[in-house]
Amino acid sequence: MEVNKLLDEAIKELSNLEVGEIIFVRELFKGYKWNRIEKSTRLLLGTLFLNKMKTDYKKEIEPLDKTVSGQKKYKIISKIVPK
Repeated sequence: MEVNKLLDEAIKELSNLEVGEIIFVRELFKGYKWNRIEKSTRLLLGTLFLNKMKTDYKKEIEPLDKTVSGQKKYKIISKIVPK
């Protein structure tokens, strides 16, 4: 699947989240779907997602630290409406 389509899908899913929730990008996809995405595509998706959050959603979502396994955490700080 094309990475830009995956990014759009992840951003649409953000509107279902509550303020205060802490999430990982992988949680925006059903488990089986995430597992079917190639690792290189998942890494690129993570980078694109972070850049998108820093530019277009900086008032709605806050990037947090990475876990020991290198997965970036995000905190929802206000209700998100996809742009």
